[in-house]
Amino acid sequence: MIKLYQLHPSGNCYKVRLLLHQLGIPFETVETNISAGETRTPEFKAKNPIAKVPTVELEPGVFLAESNAILWYFAEGTPLIPSDKLERARMLQWMFFEQYSHEPYIAVARAWIAFYGVPPGKERELEERIQKGYAALDVMEGELKKRPFFAGERYSIADIALYAYTHVADEGRFDLSRYPAIRSWFERVQAQPRHLRLSDAVPPATR
Repeated sequence: MIKLYQLHPSGNCYKVRLLLHQLGIPFETVETNISAGETRTPEFKAKNPIAKVPTVELEPGVFLAESNAILWYFAEGTPLIPSDKLERARMLQWMFFEQYSHEPYIAVARAWIAFYGVPPGKERELEERIQKGYAALDVMEGELKKRPFFAGERYSIADIALYAYTHVADEGRFDLSRYPAIRSWFERVQAQPRHLRLSDAVPPATR
């Protein structure tokens, strides 16, 4: 069975849980304590030299890391990746946006405010990250005023990638009431078959 090394509150780990559950792929989770250094051990680095979660063990001794690469691996050949060449490229465009222009700001602000505390001397950096996070949300709002999902008319892994941290952005001091198109998109994502909330335990049927 597929094994997901994860930290449950992490949006990047949630992406993988959500996709696997929606595709009906059985998996088990291994909770990994980042604060205790469990990803920095030689044993974990043998699985993923980048020393981060999520990391999936596809079969004994075969590992894959980076949340969006994992999404692509499991979604390839399913309706969650568009068949049209341009829509597929746009899906990737938004997944790159998520990792470069969205996650470093919204996810980090959430982590500092909701879980770990703001590191000493990083107060100004936090405000800068929040400002850049709002810039990312502004871009998303503009796109979602034009189309229901990020790869066009259908739900795709671009939506999973962006939903993961956006729907909990309020935990990082982001005011989502300013974004009606994003909030309507939340409802469309949550209406997808076999939706799994970030806070949900992995259903027994998938273990």
